[in-house]
This record gives sequence, structure tokens and C-alpha cells, in this order.
Amino acid sequence: MGFLERFAAPIHALVRIIVGFLFLCHGAAKLFGALGGAPPGLTAPLLQISGAIELLGGALVMLGLFGALAAFVCSGQMAVAYFLVHQPQALFPLENHGELAILYCWTFLLIAAQGSGIWSIDAARGRGGPAAGQGEYVEVEETVEVELRG
Repeated sequence: MGFLERFAAPIHALVRIIVGFLFLCHGAAKLFGALGGAPPGLTAPLLQISGAIELLGGALVMLGLFGALAAFVCSGQMAVAYFLVHQPQALFPLENHGELAILYCWTFLLIAAQGSGIWSIDAARGRGGPAAGQGEYVEVEETVEVELRG
């Protein structure tokens, strides 16, 4: 047992909440010019679509409402963003400034795989996923009897 294993569910929930909130902030920046405004170089339709996914998806992930589905869509958006915006600039993420897109992509994919977990609307609805202790885990106990003859 790892030394933080007993805190796995709260850590998962906090990561989901924080990542969702940060993603929501990116959407607010793109759609409303808040928090420093939209990044330069994006066309209006791309800015609106990505901003809407970030605002709505970030809020859903943060609240844990349809969290796995929202996280999957957000993960896909970040994969597209990386290959559309960052990767053409240079091969490595440190050179093309795509580390944040990659981290968001994989973090959202993990949330999508694990579900919303505890402290979520999904958990209150009984749909929090494995991270909320509602997975498809099955414990099997097997007994083997051996007879020794001498």
C-alpha cells in the first residue's frame, strides 16, 4: 500500500476540481476577454468553439456532472489543439510551448477513465465511477485444499 493510497479518492476529486476550474478560466478568457483575454492568432470560429468547450467542459468536470464524458471531450480538444497549433511550430513540446495542452489532454483522459469520483454531482447520482468506489471491481476469494499423504 502506497503512503498516499488512503487519500487517493480526495486527491482525485481535488485534481478534477482544480483542473476543471483552470480549464473553465481558459474558456472565459477566450469568450469574454477575462483574465488577460484570448490568445493571439486564433480565428473567430476556432476561438468560439474552443472557448465554449473549455468553459462548459471545465465547469462540468469541476462540478463532476457528466464528468467522464466532459473530460473525454476536453481531452480530445486538447489533442487537437496540440497537433493543430503547437506541433507545427516545432517537434518537441518544450520548443513549441505545447506542454500545457499535453498535460490537460492526459489529465482529462485520466479523469474520463476514472469518472468524477467523490465530491461530485455524479457521485451523488450514483454514477461517480471507480474513483468514487462505484466501479466494476469484483473481489474473488479462492480456497485451495491440499491433502498430504505420508
